[in-house]
Amino acid sequence: MSADMSTSVGFVGLGAMGGAMAARLVAEGYDVRVWNRTPERAGDLVSAGARLVATPREAATAADVVLVSVADDTALDAVLDGPDGVLAGLGHGVLINTSTIAPEVVRALAATAAASGARVLDVGVLGNAAHAATGQLRLYAGGDRTTLEDCRELLEVLGKELVHVGAVGAGMELKLALNLVMGLEMQAMSEAVAFGVARGLPRQAVLGAIAGSGFSSPVMSFKSRRMAAGSYETPDFRLRLMAKDLALVADSCARLGLDLPMTRSAREVHDEAVAGGFGDFDCAAIIERLCPAGDGAHANQAG
Repeated sequence: MSADMSTSVGFVGLGAMGGAMAARLVAEGYDVRVWNRTPERAGDLVSAGARLVATPREAATAADVVLVSVADDTALDAVLDGPDGVLAGLGHGVLINTSTIAPEVVRALAATAAASGARVLDVGVLGNAAHAATGQLRLYAGGDRTTLEDCRELLEVLGKELVHVGAVGAGMELKLALNLVMGLEMQAMSEAVAFGVARGLPRQAVLGAIAGSGFSSPVMSFKSRRMAAGSYETPDFRLRLMAKDLALVADSCARLGLDLPMTRSAREVHDEAVAGGFGDFDCAAIIERLCPAGDGAHANQAG
């Protein structure tokens, strides 16, 4: 199977990232069948040339490659398993999981798929929906190298960088490590602002100084602008998904006997923020858990 423009593609899960990736493939001329739990999300894709189907199985039937982009392990099970699931229709195609899930789950999935002749890649995706729409993602793939090479042309439509990390599960392991960095950066910046404000410094001045300093990363600079504006309602990455990924890292640490104190703290604080009503906001809203805006506006909008 060669991933060229004649490749038939199924795409399951049309959230912010999934929808943008599917749109990119349609725009580049791929034959794409799409499914989403709420089919209304597919309207623009259908107008652009995608075909909406009624079940994940239909998205996979006769497809050379099926990409799945859903929120978590539970959502993945829901679209893969059962008589209407992807695995029931995939045959000998390739399943590319771009959902951030536990590496152990994707390894079990690969074993299940192999029993029916299908192959699995797990691809950790770094970037946001704007990057996906323009083919500027960074993609970190786990799985058989031959399978990756078969799908390289398709994946390079989505990403400016495609790296083979190792065996199945390695893509998820690296993605979790990268998301851990972002979660810790967001918390570190928020704690620095909380300290500065407690000492009488203006919140905006602290954010601006951090963003312009040599200590800042590109994502910190970008997210500092969200924090300064209190603009969380159109998320690039939802806080509840960050909390989910931190929990996955923490669970892996427990199995490995690895003690990471900053990870433990970040998981606790993010869980508290989700419980406080910030889960569907951008992950930059973690600052409102640690240093609420002076007028209370952003704290109030969550509760």
